[in-house]
Amino acid sequence: MKKIAEAIIEADPKFTSIIEQSPLCTIGRKNSDESHFESLVSSVISQQLAGKAAETIHGRVHALVSGKITPARIVELKEIDLRAVGVSGAKAKTILGLGNAALNGEVKINDLHLIDDDQLIYKQLTSLWGIGPWTVDMFLMFQLGRLNVWPTGDLGVRRGWEKIHKLKEEIKPKKLEIRGEKFHPHRSVVAWYCWRAADSK
Repeated sequence: MKKIAEAIIEADPKFTSIIEQSPLCTIGRKNSDESHFESLVSSVISQQLAGKAAETIHGRVHALVSGKITPARIVELKEIDLRAVGVSGAKAKTILGLGNAALNGEVKINDLHLIDDDQLIYKQLTSLWGIGPWTVDMFLMFQLGRLNVWPTGDLGVRRGWEKIHKLKEEIKPKKLEIRGEKFHPHRSVVAWYCWRAADSK
């Protein structure tokens, strides 16, 4: 990871300060404590929510299924049960659909780490209702530890990039997509440092 950080600075020296001020990126350096299914449910809950709000709702869902978020326990719920603990209607539909897809084998969720091609994982997961690119990006980065994901749809990544480069105008996702090309194959790490920059004082 130190070598990757050095490569990022070499590709774009403006990252020097935030990399020196931050700890080493943790993506891909340790195994997740969550199952693939629970990680995806967490990502769905987190869509367009601040971290603390997402954590609160995730905790309530966890309690709803007696502390174990599995496909079998999720599909026993109704949409109204999830709505009652703060999950939006659309997210409730997505989570229930994800549970059914896992149980009926439509997506072999427990085997997704065996697929090397990230695009194949995108294709499988985004075929499910309510699962979009951002959700898959978070899953690839934080659950599977993939190092070359570039989540330009994430507001925090864009704000961090703007801060690092002292931009006066907002950068659009398409433009950031192009800017990220020079960081192959370490774009997840670049995104992680963009988040650190967005959170820094």
